[in-house]
Amino acid sequence: MTGKPLGDVTLAVLGAGRIGQAIIKATRHCVSRVIATGRRRETLEAAGRLGAEATRDNAWAARQADLIVVSVKPYQLPAVALEIRGAVEGKVVASIVAGVKLSTLRQAFPGAEVYRAMPNINALIARSTTALASEGNGRGPRASMVEALFKCLGSVYWIPEEWMDAWTALVGSGPAFIAEIVDALVLGAVMTGMPRDLAYRALLDALKATAEHLEERPTHPLELRDEVTTPAGTTIYGLAKLEASGVKAGLMSVVEASTRRGAQLGESIDKAVREALEKGLGSRRG
Repeated sequence: MTGKPLGDVTLAVLGAGRIGQAIIKATRHCVSRVIATGRRRETLEAAGRLGAEATRDNAWAARQADLIVVSVKPYQLPAVALEIRGAVEGKVVASIVAGVKLSTLRQAFPGAEVYRAMPNINALIARSTTALASEGNGRGPRASMVEALFKCLGSVYWIPEEWMDAWTALVGSGPAFIAEIVDALVLGAVMTGMPRDLAYRALLDALKATAEHLEERPTHPLELRDEVTTPAGTTIYGLAKLEASGVKAGLMSVVEASTRRGAQLGESIDKAVREALEKGLGSRRG
């Protein structure tokens, strides 16, 4: 457990899929009560095994909760929002639904204090790096509750909403990019004759230690690079290959392209959710 207990707080996780289950597992000791919802029996059973009260009734779960985490797929959000619409006033709602903007969340959950959260896959081992955003790039009255909850999953950063696409590219997709780099370096060692298992475990040790080393010294990472690089040594020859292969420029373009794609997807998702919400509200009025 990373974060401190929130005290007498009931958490509702609407959508106990993979990330929803990670949230349940990481936060069950941080709050007094966890309620989880899902549509499939297997999902509900998994949530129950993690210590949550499992139900298909989103509205009931929302009424019980002080803090609601919405962890459904984008196409499911309008239906869930309409289902719990009368149960969220005065509540705190944190959405991890990719692409859906705070302005749309405010429309979806009237009367609630809304936040966007963007964890990453490392939530599965309670080591997420999570971004939080609230309207006006400020922090709502109960921002500390939201921050404390997500600290139970790992580290938390408050960012302006307009940085969410870049965050998704760098931190959300980042573990996939890092895994690809790790695999490439390990395969290089295999080419020299080193057993893959040994190369993999040793590189992970070096990766973790290097990250900690960089954290402990408030300098540019290239200073560490220069300390390793000796004249006519092995490192400078490897760095020359990196430069010749355009690896650094390639990695920069990876984050830029992922950010651009995230913005495109976000606009499409947000528009679709808004239209579905408006259609649903219109049919209710009719």
